[in-house]
Amino acid sequence: MNPLLRSVLTATLLATVLALMLAPGVQAQSKVGTTAAQFLGISVGPRAMAMGSAFVALGDDASAMYWNPGALARVGHSQVMASHTSWLVETDFNWIGVTLALDADNAIGISLTQLDYGEDEVNTVTMPEGTGAYWTAQDIAFTLTYARNLTDRFSIGGSFKYITQQIWNESASAIAFDVGLIFRTPFDGLRIAAVLSNFGGDMKLDGKDLTRRIDLDPENTGNNETIVANLKTDSWELPLLFRAGVSYDLQRSDLFTATISADAVRPNDNNEHINIGGEFGFRNILFFRAGWKALLLDATEEGFTAGFGLHYPLFGNTAAALDYTYQDFGIFKSVQTISLAIDF
Repeated sequence: MNPLLRSVLTATLLATVLALMLAPGVQAQSKVGTTAAQFLGISVGPRAMAMGSAFVALGDDASAMYWNPGALARVGHSQVMASHTSWLVETDFNWIGVTLALDADNAIGISLTQLDYGEDEVNTVTMPEGTGAYWTAQDIAFTLTYARNLTDRFSIGGSFKYITQQIWNESASAIAFDVGLIFRTPFDGLRIAAVLSNFGGDMKLDGKDLTRRIDLDPENTGNNETIVANLKTDSWELPLLFRAGVSYDLQRSDLFTATISADAVRPNDNNEHINIGGEFGFRNILFFRAGWKALLLDATEEGFTAGFGLHYPLFGNTAAALDYTYQDFGIFKSVQTISLAIDF
């Protein structure tokens, strides 16, 4: 196919996908806030977060396992990354991932995501000052990822997820899958990508606190008043996300780099929105980033993001990267994230 014609077709396809994603929803009833495992929508990696979470078509570090598993094959080296976010209302969001470049075209990765709600003392009607026991809550996702370069321009990848949520003695779990692809267009420095995240089953809480002894017929005597019954809880869908993204290298040299990116996001539990961001680098050592998250979304506290990063070669092919991000979060003030990554 003629390169120019192929480029036109690619651009047309991208425009069509973005238009479909941003079209008004056909559902008459809003589904805002109607899914479980909301922690799956928390952005991973301060670099991506500083760029307004517009990272689907860029994902060139270990956090690609979250943003676009297909991009993992384009990283080109192995990496371990750990990040910590001081999340909302005194909770902690942690992520750690390890990727291995098997060869020039294949890569695998494993990651662990945790949202820790901390602990609090158990209070009851009869013991309002506390029982001496403490309850805890946390959300965890364990992910396995594989990616492959099918051609010198096209890559695809997928992730398997085991998701669990726990609060005191109750828990829920589910299995989900991600699939993503990325295409390096004939236009130098231009990449487009699409990702479907969290496709899987529903989640339903169960545990020993839902077991109760009841009297099925309290109006009559002579029946068993200690029949054991289980309280039924509802099932909730996972937060299914479809993202389409584009990124472009405005400048790439030994001295300066400049990249811009944009993602269109269509979730099943909120309205469509756009994330945009940019990154400026000096000698591939010092980086400054900024972006804006959730454009077109009216009811949101998210918005401006900014951050910086340091990437320093150590020895051989080994290097270390330290990244920091600040996010404006409206009435929640701010959210800050820091990460450390080692390339090997």
